[in-house]
Amino acid sequence: MPSVDLFLGPLIQCAEAATLGMPFEVWKTRMGRFRQEGTLEAFANIYKQGGVQAFWAGTGPKMIESGSKGMILMYAKEGINDNLRRAGVGPTLAGVLAGAGGGIAQVSVMGPCTYLVTGAVNNPGVPLTKRIAETYARGGLKAFYPGGTAIAFRQATNWASRQGFTEFIRHRMKVAMHGDQNARLTKAQEVGAGVIGGTLACWNHPFEVARIEAQTLGNMGKPVGSMVTVMRDIVRVDGVGGLFRGIVPRVGLGIWQTLFMVTGAKLIKDELQKREWIAVPEVQVASPHEPKIDPKKNKDQ
Repeated sequence: MPSVDLFLGPLIQCAEAATLGMPFEVWKTRMGRFRQEGTLEAFANIYKQGGVQAFWAGTGPKMIESGSKGMILMYAKEGINDNLRRAGVGPTLAGVLAGAGGGIAQVSVMGPCTYLVTGAVNNPGVPLTKRIAETYARGGLKAFYPGGTAIAFRQATNWASRQGFTEFIRHRMKVAMHGDQNARLTKAQEVGAGVIGGTLACWNHPFEVARIEAQTLGNMGKPVGSMVTVMRDIVRVDGVGGLFRGIVPRVGLGIWQTLFMVTGAKLIKDELQKREWIAVPEVQVASPHEPKIDPKKNKDQ
């Protein structure tokens, strides 16, 4: 696994969050909690809370989360992807498996950080240090992980979908636009693949709404049931549509994160490989009709 990912991950993820990532996160989080509000109504209510600055509520814990989860995600998913490709696994399946592995690895740091961000958005009057102290007093470290199962499902499906869908679209674009599955896409085409991949990856939004609800209950000191229980309660109160509240800002966030952590990461690593600053990973390509040849064995014969 290339050590460069340990540095690229935090830099790219923090840049994503500090720009449009944080406003989309705040907007989506409010809609996931106040499910009776419409898309524009929620946007306006955030602004009323504190102007433009309100869209960056919880930036402190978010930057800690972004730096740590970016490092974990890049190191895990890129390492898994490189090893699977060396083993001859196709780009789409490798992307799905690598994204899922990287997403699950993120949960260790995302649980507490998203908990604090959710609390800052839904109850901005409580200082961060006080929220941390009160949470720890309620149940120690475990109290920072309400909705942990929903986070795990969300992250695994998030990055499996973002990486997998993007690789699938990239492959189709190579064949359709260049007539060669090994062709190199232009930067605009790479961005287009990322936009489509990020949009399609939002199919798992119910996990996100369940995560927001569970963490909100945790911030309020209320008991949090299982992911299934939380989802069932949401449907009971708001109908099935309640599980899809906030889908518009979520799509925006999904596109933005995919462009940074999938498309952007690939373009940066391609440039570093072109300059020979990092090694190009080997990809095993074997025909299904031909046996694999061991070079050493062949040489000995």
